[in-house]
Amino acid sequence: MSYMKLIKLLYLADRQSIISHGRTITTGRHVSMPKGPVVSQILDLVTEDDPPSGPTFWRKHISPPENFEVTLIQPPGDDELSRAEEAVIDGVFAEHGAKGRWELVDFTHDLPEWQDPNGGSIPIAYRDILKVAGKTEAEIIAIEREIESLAVTEALFA
Repeated sequence: MSYMKLIKLLYLADRQSIISHGRTITTGRHVSMPKGPVVSQILDLVTEDDPPSGPTFWRKHISPPENFEVTLIQPPGDDELSRAEEAVIDGVFAEHGAKGRWELVDFTHDLPEWQDPNGGSIPIAYRDILKVAGKTEAEIIAIEREIESLAVTEALFA
């Protein structure tokens, strides 16, 4: 699969999870980039070399890009995913999986939270995604607090 397509599908899954369940799947930071929004840590996992300490979990399961394509080396399992997260991923793939990478770039450029970064990157706040989804200010604040709390907990136990 084109790694750009994979990155876009993972952004869309994260976005849908935020809207539907008030939490991310990837726990990564979202940014607007020239080719649309991405989860920055996923982009890094795809494009960066392994650290000297050895292959990352990602690299044990997803090949390094070759001609802008990545391959599943071995299934990573789904122990870390909830049923709700699996349903979001399945739904996003059902809706967007047949699209090509450039179709996904065009589609994500039309998302209201994306801003043209003019060659750089601009952070996308959870608030921006939640606002365009029609969440109230009270809902947005509650979701932001929950996501921040989960991030702190994950950092403590990582």
